[in-house]
Amino acid sequence: MIEDALLEAEDKMGKAIEVAKDNFAGIRTGRVNPGLFSGVMVDYYGSPTPLQQLASFQTPEARTLLITPFDKSSMGAIESALRDSDLGANPSNDGTVIRVTMPELTAERRKEYIKLAHSQGEDAKVSIRHVRRAAKDTIDKLVKDGEVGEDEGTRGEKDLDALTRKYVETVDTLLKAKEAELSEV
Repeated sequence: MIEDALLEAEDKMGKAIEVAKDNFAGIRTGRVNPGLFSGVMVDYYGSPTPLQQLASFQTPEARTLLITPFDKSSMGAIESALRDSDLGANPSNDGTVIRVTMPELTAERRKEYIKLAHSQGEDAKVSIRHVRRAAKDTIDKLVKDGEVGEDEGTRGEKDLDALTRKYVETVDTLLKAKEAELSEV
């Protein structure tokens, strides 16, 4: 029973790590990547649609991204969604592809991105701690109801704490890597 609670906690903590990785991928570094545009929603025939479902991406240069819409009629909607996004992108349309040239990262902008990365890292840690609290409550309830012994409950809590430390350290490692990537000129 405790093993089930620990397995469920580990699964949820793993999902928190995946979300953190996705969030970190969405923070721009010196090189443009399609992951930056994962949060851009395009009004496609009246429904908000992720940009990745409407176009293919190519990166011919470090700061340039070519977006080729699958449906040419959606080009205007994609262009306006990019312009309205908070990425600082300035798209230009040549009739077949949309060329997005991202501005050079300034030192001030890099600091903002580092703050954003720290905020997202902290959100991931909070999520992991919430999972830990829920699993601990489950273990405490099992001990209280007499389904498992106190020694087994204590052992389960120690395992849960080790698991929590492992995942928090993983978030810290990802954060340090992203910070180093952002600091790189």
